[in-house]
Amino acid sequence: MKEVELRHAKLVAFGSTRRPHIKPEEDGNVAALLDAQTDTVAIFGKSWDFHVTNVLRTTYDENLNMIYDTIKYFKDLGKEVVFDAEHFFDGYISNATYATEVLDVAAKAGADWLVLCDTNGGTFPSDIGRIVEEVVDRFKLPIGIHCHDDSGMAIANSIVAVENGAVQVQGTINGYGERCGNANLSVIIPNLQIKMEKECVPNRRLKTLTSVSRYVDEIANLQSDETMPYVGNSAFAHKGGMHIDAILKEPMSFEHIEPELVGNERRILMSEVAGRSTVLSKIQKVDPNITKNCPETQLIIDELKQLEYEGYQFEGAESSFELMIMRTLGKEIEFFEVKDFKVFCEEHWSGDYSASAIVKVEVDGVEEITAAEGDGPVNALDLALRKALEVFYPQLRAMRLTDYKVRVLDATLTTASKVRVHIESTDGKRMWGTVGVSTNIIEASWIALVDSIEYYLYHEKEWRQDDLASNGNGNGNNRSIQTTKNAM
Repeated sequence: MKEVELRHAKLVAFGSTRRPHIKPEEDGNVAALLDAQTDTVAIFGKSWDFHVTNVLRTTYDENLNMIYDTIKYFKDLGKEVVFDAEHFFDGYISNATYATEVLDVAAKAGADWLVLCDTNGGTFPSDIGRIVEEVVDRFKLPIGIHCHDDSGMAIANSIVAVENGAVQVQGTINGYGERCGNANLSVIIPNLQIKMEKECVPNRRLKTLTSVSRYVDEIANLQSDETMPYVGNSAFAHKGGMHIDAILKEPMSFEHIEPELVGNERRILMSEVAGRSTVLSKIQKVDPNITKNCPETQLIIDELKQLEYEGYQFEGAESSFELMIMRTLGKEIEFFEVKDFKVFCEEHWSGDYSASAIVKVEVDGVEEITAAEGDGPVNALDLALRKALEVFYPQLRAMRLTDYKVRVLDATLTTASKVRVHIESTDGKRMWGTVGVSTNIIEASWIALVDSIEYYLYHEKEWRQDDLASNGNGNGNNRSIQTTKNAM
């Protein structure tokens, strides 16, 4: 990271105070912080008397000396120092005099920031607000807040702290962190910026929040939380016919912000309660010139009814429905033709791979045949198909499946039952769902898989242009709210 030029962010080395009864320069952890060569260091120290005596097993005075000596050591070396008062709220409730003395000592040692930590994550907003207000009134230094989510309060506690004078919020993208997680910056940032008008990032960067959230999920190899406020795939999803009718007339009737402000989008879910206006809105997304009374509208509605009769359900699989509309309207979406595929399942299930697949595709008259092994027949098909298509479409390397669900539609027919397969896919920034139905689970999976790839190829160029537009150059900066990332 020393080689990376940071225009708006600061790299902070994070660690604890010196250990009891030694000098800072004799402490290996302190030396490691210094070796990091960052301009800023964050030091955490105990502010709960219980931790001093029962965890550190030292005296109150020695704990204060540890805090003072470590901060002064780094200040004498010209560092900016953020002091994180660990377990501050538990400490303040237990012994306000000692917890306040810890902050006094940190301030006298030269700390640039005093950060109040709800490390156990069990404090309620009413206590957070009261205590932060008292600390802000007492100290001239800027105050920060660091919350964990063990009682589901981390976001609310962070917001309440800002309302009462905190000017630094510590958290993580998507709330990743120990136990129940840290304060979720993917929700806190838009709450502060949109609702409270406290600029955290340039507005044009706020529009990348949803893609950033999903990109971090992708790096962490974790499934995105579809119901996460602001950035979740369902944050602006509407299903009920009355809701959809209202949202199409007046978006603010069921949306608290415009989804585009955070880079998300409205989703109109196809379901048994969606209504005709929903179908029309989906059609007009493909062809704005089609109206309610056009013959194409009735044609698509008839096709929808037939597919639903066969067992299709497009709630959560709007991408397959969009492709169906395009096919019905004669839109060209065939990027490849599957000439043949075969799947083989191994008898020995204990190995790394339990199935293999061979797929032959044709693109613009050129054939490609590829084989792959996978953890099950669907995984093998997915790998083989994309391996073949990547010869023609290398951009497919950015796409992967994130979820696979199978539902039996008529259990009374046992193994002869139809199954509905729902596949969820991502390119690391966006998510989309597709569906397939058949009495053959492999065929149902294949239908959903092919739809997923065709949908991506159809929209990939448009998405790439959107990403370039939202990541334009600019040097906006604002220090009113600082967000730093650690997991104390």
